[in-house]
Amino acid sequence: MSDVLGASFRDPSGFVFRHEGRVHRQVNQCYAEDFELLLSSGLYEQLTQSGSLVAHAQVDGPLSKAAPEIHYRTLLPDSVPFVSYPYEWCFSQLKDAALLSLRIARAALAAGMTLKDASAYNVQFVAGQPLFIDTLSFERYREGEPWVAYRQFCQHFLAPLALMAIRDVRLSQLLRVHLDGIPLDLATSLLPARAWLRGGLLMHLRVHASFQRRHAASAGAREARPLSRQAFDNLLVSLHSVVRKLDWEPEGSEWADYTEGDSYEPDALAHKQRLVEGHLAAVAPATLWDLGANVGVYSRLAASAGAGVISFDVDPACVEQNYHGVRETREKRILPLLLDLTNPSPAIGWANAERGTLGSRARPDLLLALALVHHLAISNNVPLPRIAATLADMADELVIEFVPKSDPKVETLLATRRDVFPEYTGEGFEAAFAEHWDILARDAIEGSERTLYRMRRKGR
Repeated sequence: MSDVLGASFRDPSGFVFRHEGRVHRQVNQCYAEDFELLLSSGLYEQLTQSGSLVAHAQVDGPLSKAAPEIHYRTLLPDSVPFVSYPYEWCFSQLKDAALLSLRIARAALAAGMTLKDASAYNVQFVAGQPLFIDTLSFERYREGEPWVAYRQFCQHFLAPLALMAIRDVRLSQLLRVHLDGIPLDLATSLLPARAWLRGGLLMHLRVHASFQRRHAASAGAREARPLSRQAFDNLLVSLHSVVRKLDWEPEGSEWADYTEGDSYEPDALAHKQRLVEGHLAAVAPATLWDLGANVGVYSRLAASAGAGVISFDVDPACVEQNYHGVRETREKRILPLLLDLTNPSPAIGWANAERGTLGSRARPDLLLALALVHHLAISNNVPLPRIAATLADMADELVIEFVPKSDPKVETLLATRRDVFPEYTGEGFEAAFAEHWDILARDAIEGSERTLYRMRRKGR
């Protein structure tokens, strides 16, 4: 069986594989000249020291079972704790990834190289910041050649950012359907007329899309006219300016402005936080997933206790606010991401193996599911036994809150629909979860009718 990762098969320069539990990268012989230039030009040192490009060690090889006959070097990159995808990012994460890619492209050009691959999948978020992870995306610059990654950058970054900022932030989910980025003709058809008042968008999206259509039937037609070095740099500066000016401010949603104070008196809130802190101390997780994290209040409690936290929420406004908080405080332990538990990221791409499911990418030490179950059970009609089983598939330890029908938040959910949830009771909740979980602690939250549980998966 091949040890090559499912997403790493398109680049003839090399591939990523797993060896003894660690991710490695093979550099193929055809990339030897460009790889040595990356090192000798000082570009690798510049980008790694600035935290822009993943650092690596060179190890003896070949270590992969695949294609050892074309092996040139084996690299051991610094680890990425969790691999996320662009359709799981908030607006500002995608924007920061775009700006990083452009800064790297300009640095490469100054060093006599060019960024040949501007895929959004080449960026990951590590320690609160975007990091470029594809060491083989650089090649020698040749005077007059167009930027081969121009279309890719526009499809992976500029088109979705423009749609999110100007039309609707939820259009980022088009990236789940179009893995090579949103087609420019589709993006231009969805953008309103006012978008073309911005000269940069007019040039890089509408004119670019028109150029693609005109040359689509021309065999071997090139994407752009030859560029001088200065014109190349001007193109990158123009793209940077366009991206930087795009912005999206959350206007609030049903839950975006939610704070714990809406449901708790101060004493009750303090009691809940003490209970959560106690459970964190008891489990001492190295990794934690906060499901339904909202703006990340409890994610920050977990991070302060030493856990590396993936802070998931379905609301783009919440994830955006959470990420802004991570940036402002330079928080290194929290990664905010979009997640709809009723429709999580699937296995997609070639052979359904390029982009993995949530569960295939990691398994946390602890799940935190506060003020979540009523949204799944009542808003989305997911039966309690299915919720319990799915959470048991995700982790061995669980801290979960049950919110009864008498709670104001549940009353709000039921205000516009029939109550067809007779089993949604405290007893029904415990019976459903008892099939998969042992209850280790059960605490009534003072000043409320809510209950906080700590559970362990049966058979662990």
